[in-house]
This record gives sequence, C-alpha cells and structure tokens, in this order.
Amino acid sequence: MPTFSPDALEQFAAAIFAAAGVPAAHAATVGRSLVDSNLCGHDSHGLIRVTQYVGFLKEGKLTKDSAHAVVAETPAMLSVDGQWGLGQVQAYAVLEKLWQKAQVMGIASGTLRRTGHIGRLGEYAEWAAAKGCALFATVNSHGSGRRVAPPGGVQGRISTNPICFGAPTPAAPLVLDFSTSVCAEGKVRVAHQTGATVPPGWIQTAAGEPTTTPADLYADPPGTILPFGGEQQYKGFGLGLMLDALAGGLSGGECSRPDRPMPGMANCVVFVIWNTDLFGGTATFLNTVGGLTEFVRSTPTAAGVSGITLPGDPERRSKAQRQADGIPIPDGTWQQLAKLAGEYGVALPQEVGGAA
Repeated sequence: MPTFSPDALEQFAAAIFAAAGVPAAHAATVGRSLVDSNLCGHDSHGLIRVTQYVGFLKEGKLTKDSAHAVVAETPAMLSVDGQWGLGQVQAYAVLEKLWQKAQVMGIASGTLRRTGHIGRLGEYAEWAAAKGCALFATVNSHGSGRRVAPPGGVQGRISTNPICFGAPTPAAPLVLDFSTSVCAEGKVRVAHQTGATVPPGWIQTAAGEPTTTPADLYADPPGTILPFGGEQQYKGFGLGLMLDALAGGLSGGECSRPDRPMPGMANCVVFVIWNTDLFGGTATFLNTVGGLTEFVRSTPTAAGVSGITLPGDPERRSKAQRQADGIPIPDGTWQQLAKLAGEYGVALPQEVGGAA
C-alpha cells in the first residue's frame, strides 16, 4: 500500500474537493476531518470517503456551498436543516453555536437533518473536550443504509447508528465512539477493497448464514451486519433502534424506511454539549474524572497484558504512529483517488520515501 504524510494527504483531499467546486475553507475542513480519521486508524471514515462525497456532489445529491437554515432556536437548543450540505462543515457550524449557548445555559442540544455524512463522531468529542466540555453525539443514515438486521432477521432494518460520549480529563480526553452494530459498514468496505476477509461474527449472507467474505454484504440480495452483543444482540440492536428514533425523530428528518435508497449519503444528527464549569465546576470535573481514569489505569493486569486501555487510547496510539511513519492507503482506495485526481487535474502527492 502506498504511504503518505498526513499533511500531504490533507492538501490532496482539499484540492480535490476544491476542484469539484467546494469553497476552499470548506474543502479544507472536510479534507482535514477525513485524514484525521485515517490518522486515528479508522480508515472506514477516512479518504475512502472522498470518491463517495465527490460522486454525491456530481450527482447533485449534496450541495457545494453547504448553506443551512435554522428551523427552530431557543437559548438552549438549535434545530438546523443542512439543505444537503457537506456533513463536516454543517456539524461544526452547529457545534460552534451550541458551544456559545452552553457558555450561558450550561447545556445545549442541537439537531441537524438533511446533511451529508459527518464522519467520525469521536472527532467532535475531542473538539468539545478541548473546550472543557462533555459531549453526546449520535447519527442515523437519514432513512437509508439499512445494513443491520434485528436478531433472528435476514434483512437490514436500521443503519449502524453510532453512539459517542466524550469528556475532558487532566490528560487525554475520554472518547467512547462505537457503532451499535458489530462494526461500521465502512470497515467491511475497506476489507472488500483490500481483498481481505472480515472476522467471524461480523456479517451474514442474505440467507442468514455466517460469512467472512465482505462481498456477501454487497451482493444481490445483500447480506447484513450483525448487532453488537454476541449472544445478547438484542442489546446492541435495541440501542441502535433507539438512536435511529432519536436522530430521525428529534431532527425532523427520517428514520429507517423501506423506500429510501440503500447506499446512505446523509445523516440525521443529535448533539448535546455540557459546559462543565457551570455544573460542578471545571476544576472539580477534571480532578474527579482524572482520579477515576488513574484508578482504572492502576488495575492489576492479567499475564501478557501490558496495560489498561481506556476509550480514546487506540486512536491516540494510531495517530502517534501514523504521524511518524505516514498513513498507508489501501491500493483499491488509492486507485480510485488517483483516477479522480486525474479527472480534476489535481497533482498526486509524493509517497513517504519520495516515490511519486
């Protein structure tokens, strides 16, 4: 796989979006977000999405200027219609307003509908934690992307509907961000592009048979992703179902429905942000949560275990390694990006080590 520096990939991705007609500042926001996902080891939400986003822009399914409209607003809440703008641009616009509200009210909640895919939710939790705030976030796929079957079912009924919580600590923030399915759909797509198999227990065929072949998820009829929870999958599916209801219902957008196209291009979003200073106080929050994290990290470990992993640690380890060594891009993803770059006349970045 070709490997590139994060800065080179950010500039490359931004250049492609700009060439597709996206304003430069917005192109930079989306490029930075996607590369950050690669840095964190979540290639499912990284540059693999560039061709998808640009395809939606070409088809007119997403708008280039990412204008939005406020549907309803009070001192502590905000409801926004994204008018099919790019998701990362829309999400940060909403969060900035919510953060300002939380400075006064202590808490603010916002929703966003008719917006493009907003990327990795943990990114927004990290943003909030850097401001001394705690965050809850979830999305659904705006009625589409029905990849997850209920326990015992063989047809998808909901999306992978992730849940995210973030909290600041005196050191690195706690960031819990996971799909309510066994895995994100993008992780299966990455395996499909690289010719790899997926672990047992991730997906099943359209007949409900276990499979490790990613292509089975995209067959006709399609397979499905299993809810998380192992033998207690009803817990993962139940959580995913509730998040679908909250994201679609509160935003005024859509919940999963049979007449929406299968490939999801959009999200309905819910954010809640807490200003720790107006609750127990930021200093108290950091002291208390810092004590908790230190206590958990001090847990005696079993043989062969080098240390306790807390939410956010895997992403930070990946980021440190990839910032030093570069980001590997799967051949299938890179071939698509190179083709797109040629179409728009965008120069390819140099690989780490100097290869063109």
